[in-house]
Amino acid sequence: MPNQNLAHFIKIAAICVLAAALNHLIFPVVVLGFRMPLFMDTVFTAAVTFYAGLIPGLAAALLTWVIGFTIKDGIINPFIICSIAEVILIFLLKPSDVRTRGLLSEEKKSFIFATTLASLMVLYITVCITISTLGGLIDYIFYTEFPNTKPDYSAEDAFKEWFSDSPIPMLILNILSRVPVNLVDRFIVIFGGYFISRGMVKMESKLFPKP
Repeated sequence: MPNQNLAHFIKIAAICVLAAALNHLIFPVVVLGFRMPLFMDTVFTAAVTFYAGLIPGLAAALLTWVIGFTIKDGIINPFIICSIAEVILIFLLKPSDVRTRGLLSEEKKSFIFATTLASLMVLYITVCITISTLGGLIDYIFYTEFPNTKPDYSAEDAFKEWFSDSPIPMLILNILSRVPVNLVDRFIVIFGGYFISRGMVKMESKLFPKP
């Protein structure tokens, strides 16, 4: 039993490290390579949370932050709070883990698919609203109220520039500018992360079949 627990811990730890590394690799490939104005920095954190739960998800988020902190020579990224909030929401609202054996009827398969899709949609909308609001609030406090310089030009900055002459308060503008980005970005994160996690479950069942 102790050996099994140690092997499980090592497996989850390795998955968290790999997820953190892939979170940073996906940015230059998708965002810079394909010139998509998205964040795309938590897809594999979401996958780990769907697959292994809250603590591994938080570990993947923190490892991603640590790698980013190291790469950017100690520049603090306050948006780790958004990643933590996203992990918690995924853990609380993720679809039930349905692992059945044997053949299922078409009605049963349709029901499972429909309930899973509905759960993912609720999760997606909740994350989109929460991360847009929280991200806008952090941006306003960290880069408007305090004299910090934003290290990167991110997707929502383009939307803020379009409305720079409008009478909309900066806090509201920070939140609203994230909504169109997160509508696409969080869809990829939630649905992509979920299906990656399902692939991980299938791979695990093939590599380590249960009697």
